Amino acid sequence: MPIPTNPYQPYAKLHENPAGPGDKRPTTTQVLQDEGLLDGGLKDKVYLVTGCSAGLGAETARALHNAGGDVYMTVREAKKAEGEKIIKDIKSTSKGSGKLELVFMDLTVFDSVRAGAADFLKRSPTLNVLVENAGVMAPAYSKTSAGYELQLGTNHFGHFLLFQLLKDRLLASATPSNPSRVVIVTSAGHQFSPIRFSDMNFDKAGDYDGYTAYGQSKTANIYMASSIERHYAARNLHATSVHPGAIWDTDIKRHQSVELVDSTFDMSLLEPLMKSVEQGASTQVWAATAEHFRDKGGLYLSETGVAGPHPEGAHMAIGGYVGHTYDEEAEERLWRLSCEVFGVGED
Repeated sequence: MPIPTNPYQPYAKLHENPAGPGDKRPTTTQVLQDEGLLDGGLKDKVYLVTGCSAGLGAETARALHNAGGDVYMTVREAKKAEGEKIIKDIKSTSKGSGKLELVFMDLTVFDSVRAGAADFLKRSPTLNVLVENAGVMAPAYSKTSAGYELQLGTNHFGHFLLFQLLKDRLLASATPSNPSRVVIVTSAGHQFSPIRFSDMNFDKAGDYDGYTAYGQSKTANIYMASSIERHYAARNLHATSVHPGAIWDTDIKRHQSVELVDSTFDMSLLEPLMKSVEQGASTQVWAATAEHFRDKGGLYLSETGVAGPHPEGAHMAIGGYVGHTYDEEAEERLWRLSCEVFGVGED
């Protein structure tokens, strides 16, 4: 997609001089209020959000349901108790009366993705927005049941398969006046690595680095959103990718110690950039609901705005775009490869 030369950043002023979680940067509530959606504005809209056992996924589900949406939350079956607890907590304060239901799905197991998608399709004749939020970050080297490096297999291939399984429902639910959307949660960590097409699986002995693998998977998230936009915008389906910001209070940190994060990211510089979960979820809720994205996509978002170029010398967490963020040739190469993995057509 074209690199944005004049990025839309309606909350830029609020991101000046950040002061840590709970500062003046926008929350999901502010975003929905500014869009005029807080009082039932999402009624009759159907959302599927992955990775809802904690953190950003749970907060995204909370915000969408509070504004009237029907929300389906994916969790692994092993996290059923956590998911049920979150549903109870959301319902205790939500103003919405829409559906709020769990869908069991493990993105590392393709048969589980297929089963979860089939379960959702039986339950809902409509899908307006798919939020692909789940993720894993910097674990020790391992592979999925299908033989893919864990982060690429989970963050990209699992979500790619889910999109393919739900694509027809998204397209059938779309109209010119009410297009469908896909929001894919990526990260400023995509700066760690482009797609390593020569060795995506880190099969060479001693070659694995958790953050490099994470960066590759997050670049793949951006490329997938750009390719969806390129292939389906004409059919009223749009996609964006979103960097939520630096949030420590999420499940994605489960493979990392504070010491590892500090040595990688320099916590003294990172601390003022940190966000609360409600602030972190604001960009993906904005992408999923804002009128601005009703008929456009193929954009990488950060700080509740369309990301501009990454400022020279700035901390990675700010989340601007870098040289490989927009790369049509690499995007389409990954798209073709992913379609081949699952034996699906390119359009």
